[in-house]
Amino acid sequence: MLIKNISLPSSPLFLAPMEDVTDSPFRQICRSKGADIVYTEFISSEAIIRDSDIAQHKMSFEEIERPFGIQIFGGREEAMEGATKVAKANNPDLVDINFGCPVYKIVKKGAGAGCLKDLDMMERMAGTVVDAAGDCPVTVKTRLGWDDNTIRISEVGLMLQRVGVKALTVHARTRAQKYKGDARWEYLKKLKETPGLEIPIIGNGDVDSPQKAKQMLDETGVDGVMIGRGAIGNPWIFEQTKHYLKTGELLPDPTIQERLELCGEQLRLSVAHHGERYGVIIMKKHYGQYLKGIRNGKKLRGAIMQEKEMKPVLELLLNFKEDEVYALA
Repeated sequence: MLIKNISLPSSPLFLAPMEDVTDSPFRQICRSKGADIVYTEFISSEAIIRDSDIAQHKMSFEEIERPFGIQIFGGREEAMEGATKVAKANNPDLVDINFGCPVYKIVKKGAGAGCLKDLDMMERMAGTVVDAAGDCPVTVKTRLGWDDNTIRISEVGLMLQRVGVKALTVHARTRAQKYKGDARWEYLKKLKETPGLEIPIIGNGDVDSPQKAKQMLDETGVDGVMIGRGAIGNPWIFEQTKHYLKTGELLPDPTIQERLELCGEQLRLSVAHHGERYGVIIMKKHYGQYLKGIRNGKKLRGAIMQEKEMKPVLELLLNFKEDEVYALA
């Protein structure tokens, strides 16, 4: 699979951009476990052009993360143009446009999924970003439509291809659905079968296991699969899925010790990247999933959540003996 000059393996796996989740430490962990492309969490174009310290920090990355994309969003073409130029100057492998976020405070400004209510604006916005990005490939992540009455995803795909977008990821829900109900993969199949559509299509929505990834590929014909919430606390899902796609066999789940050690490694990376205070705080979003299904895991998590420094958290994690716990069925 090719995204302009980025060469990827067959049926590549993408880590979905997730707010306050896909920071550099988590991206590094997921790349080490087999994710083929990773993205920043979405970053406001307005914050980028104001040279916000937070926006600059979100765009920072390590070379090990490549291929790596910076995802931006916004409701003003001028801001998106300026933000694209700044993002490009940070030397990512691609720039991704978020046309899918369903959160009210985003869509009320015409950003995220708000663009699905005005396809002319979406076209102008995408074209503006493509022009500003120059030789850096631009991709898009969006949804099926604003609601059931506005599902025009095949038209959107052709439009984005026409203005120079090099790949399209579709979360197979409408904005009205947000994250509720089942993802509607049948629309991914229809999109892939759209006459004249040649850019790669990446499917997203409800893939939380190797079996689901294979099912999406088989049922829809998408070129790649994007995994979001299924990777939180379970970055092994990428190597497990690759093995399953290749052999039809499931790898064993990581041991309790492996889970605790990788959680500790992510914490170390988090503190190195964010500093001690915030590095410890942001990891709190990950502990629940790393410790899910472990006897006394809730007690361990409760103890960890009280700590404000890395050292005592690591001591709690790495001294939690495997013979004192068991995996719940």
